[in-house]
Amino acid sequence: MEVLKKENIAVWDRISVKTHDTVIEGILLPRSAGDDSHLVLKMITGYNIGVRFDHVISIDQIGTKKANYKIPEKEFPFDEAKPNVTILGTGGTIASRLDYRTGAVIPAFTPGELFGAVPELADIANINTKKLFGVFSENMGPNQWKVLAESIRKEIEEGVTGVCIGHGTDTMHYTAAILSFMVQGSPVPIVCVGSQRSSDRPSSDAARTLIGSVNTAAYSDVAEVMVCMYGTTSDKFCYLHRGTRVRKMHSSYRNTFKTLGDIPLGKVEDGNFTYFKPDYKKRREDREVTIYPHFEERVAMLYYYPNMDPDILESMIDNGYKGIVIAGTGLGHVNKPLYDPIQRAHEEGIHMFMAVQTLYGYTQMFVYDTGRDLMARGVVPLGNMLPEVAYCKLGWVLGQVQDPEAVNKMMTTPITHEITPREPYNGFVQGQGGLDVVEDFLKEFS
Repeated sequence: MEVLKKENIAVWDRISVKTHDTVIEGILLPRSAGDDSHLVLKMITGYNIGVRFDHVISIDQIGTKKANYKIPEKEFPFDEAKPNVTILGTGGTIASRLDYRTGAVIPAFTPGELFGAVPELADIANINTKKLFGVFSENMGPNQWKVLAESIRKEIEEGVTGVCIGHGTDTMHYTAAILSFMVQGSPVPIVCVGSQRSSDRPSSDAARTLIGSVNTAAYSDVAEVMVCMYGTTSDKFCYLHRGTRVRKMHSSYRNTFKTLGDIPLGKVEDGNFTYFKPDYKKRREDREVTIYPHFEERVAMLYYYPNMDPDILESMIDNGYKGIVIAGTGLGHVNKPLYDPIQRAHEEGIHMFMAVQTLYGYTQMFVYDTGRDLMARGVVPLGNMLPEVAYCKLGWVLGQVQDPEAVNKMMTTPITHEITPREPYNGFVQGQGGLDVVEDFLKEFS
């Protein structure tokens, strides 16, 4: 601090900081509240870096640049000729500004803020926004899912052309899955959208994913629950992933969402749609939709690992869980020490199902003795249903029925492609930034 005062350096000045190891240039930012040990710089890359004061040898001012991170708010224009899209907010950041005093990302969410951040939206549709929650996505759960489902029903009945759901990316695939069960027969697209990187970063995906999702809600022919996120690591297009076959697969890549065991429904690029599958439910003009806002919270997902002790499963039984999805190894296996608690769970009426932790492929529990032993103890295989989807569906099913035969029938009967009869030959690469992207890349060198 003494060095800053001596050199007459203030916040927003461009400075050069020499440390014992390197020289760093950037704009001096306000420190986070309560942090008196670091300088915080925004580098030319757009990323922030903290430098400990006791590592600083010298600081030189090389310029001044007053930064304004407040997103301008403008009145969103209304055009009767354009479709009406509602964006339901849950707390995920789509467009944002950064409060450098606290380090918090403040979402821009009103129509005026969104217009100021992404003016292209006005060329697509009339936007209305409704903030339902303000939570990080790890705090989304059954209470929020039920409110979302009812809110979607209301928007559809009031005549919107499509619905977008702004959501944090970490658990967006859970929300897409449960909404696929809670909201059935929608006449309009329901599009979950998020951003991996906030809008203050040069590499942000927020604007393109928002533009893609609003285009999809307004004009796509697919009337299903979808996730709209980057298709590649570059700013080319967004894939439309079916809600029960999508999963977040990378902690930081912008194209983190992948369709597993299938191919995406399609892609949206500059407002144009390419559909990869013919089996989607099509948009309708009516306002009919069926909502099943049910969820039994005493449901768990048990990810098996070698040498798992039976006390883990015993504790679930003792604590009154009503349903358990096991993510088993290979074709659907666990070790023999779990046999007894699995038998006990079955005898006490706990519903148990098997998915595979490989994510790709099917449970095949007739192949080895282990699989047959588990089925004899009441474990029911779920084909190629993803473990997270199975968890969501089991909670949803047990929110409605308890009879073992009825539960098993509902769990093993596909409702919205959560179980498919086969996986396509190209499902392992198509939609993963695979065939088309690799071929385009190779053409540059041929």
